[in-house]
Amino acid sequence: MAGVPASTRQLERSTHTAFVHGNDTLYVWGGFQASGSEDVMLPSDEIWLCDLDSGTWQRREMGGETPPPLMGFCGSYINGSLYIFAGYDGQTYSNQMFSVDLTQQCYSWKKVMEAKGTTPSPRNKHSCWVHGDRLVYFGGYGCKTLREARNMASANFIIEEMTWLTIGDVSFRCWGWHNEVDVFDTLTSTWSVPETKGTPPLPRGCHAGAVLGNKGYVCGGVETPELDMYCLDLDVWNWTQIVALSSRMPPGRSMHTVTPIADDTLFVFGGLGVDGETLNDAWQLDTLTRKWREITHPHGDKPRVCHSACLGSDNDVIIFGGSSNLSITMDSIAVLTCPSQTHSGDVLMIQTQPYSLFRLCEDFLGRNSKVFSQHLCRLPAKLRDKIVKRISFFSKPLVTS
Repeated sequence: MAGVPASTRQLERSTHTAFVHGNDTLYVWGGFQASGSEDVMLPSDEIWLCDLDSGTWQRREMGGETPPPLMGFCGSYINGSLYIFAGYDGQTYSNQMFSVDLTQQCYSWKKVMEAKGTTPSPRNKHSCWVHGDRLVYFGGYGCKTLREARNMASANFIIEEMTWLTIGDVSFRCWGWHNEVDVFDTLTSTWSVPETKGTPPLPRGCHAGAVLGNKGYVCGGVETPELDMYCLDLDVWNWTQIVALSSRMPPGRSMHTVTPIADDTLFVFGGLGVDGETLNDAWQLDTLTRKWREITHPHGDKPRVCHSACLGSDNDVIIFGGSSNLSITMDSIAVLTCPSQTHSGDVLMIQTQPYSLFRLCEDFLGRNSKVFSQHLCRLPAKLRDKIVKRISFFSKPLVTS
């Protein structure tokens, strides 16, 4: 199916999902963008692909049983398929799951209908770890029946409000934040709830999560002066708090991203600070030494919140979208959000390690195409195509590097 070129306006969005496939293609789905003075959810029957070598975008249509447009959903890429779970459609919270096989020529959504086990309660603002063939969901804001809430310890479910709502044939009354762990096996289509040990994180949403090996990490999403970090062993289900040994630590935040960039290293970027301002700082955590290090990067003028972050080739962190000016102020009466957010359609690349000689040569040729244009025909076809893409990237970049 042929792609459709993108306009900058079409790409602008926040609270979307994004992932990199094959080190050279960024996939982006869902989210919302500004329309006048309102935020509107983007259609669920399309997905955008960016060739990271050339910086060019294309739109692909999606058919089948499309999910409703959602906010606060969780998107996960596993074994060639994108899974969408839960979220808020503007009127009600969902616990539905949809999947689409992106290895096929035509993208067709399927609603997961006959999963075994007990489906988790409706929620949004949760996170997901991809581990093996499993999707492991943590936390979020959701609803519980009165009986469920009474059976949960107060440390595991913080009630925000109590109102009646019927979803399907179930009536929910209690709404709030939780720290549940729910597992979906994509091979057997089975839900389960592991029995975890140790001290779990406080109930939360708008946090960030990442996987290193067999361990799932979660950080932020609660108002703490410094960014907290917890680790769950996904084999034995034991929680551990990571107590940092650094003299300096990242400030507390929510709506940020955390990205695995090496076997033992996590990368944290942006988010909303506890003072209500959008952040533009970047940090690395060595999980073995438990030490944080602030990273200098070229995008200090581009704060981001509700963005996405993925690991690209050469260990670049690829940040897409988000809002640059979400601001929340609190007083004794109300919580006020910035009335007109600026949603971004930029792709930012942050280098986390020295580039290989091959990558440096590619970029040098791309930046100096006029000097070498007569010699490109001498290159092998595959390498020549790669250099042509880099020339396109540097001559008319949609991707900021």
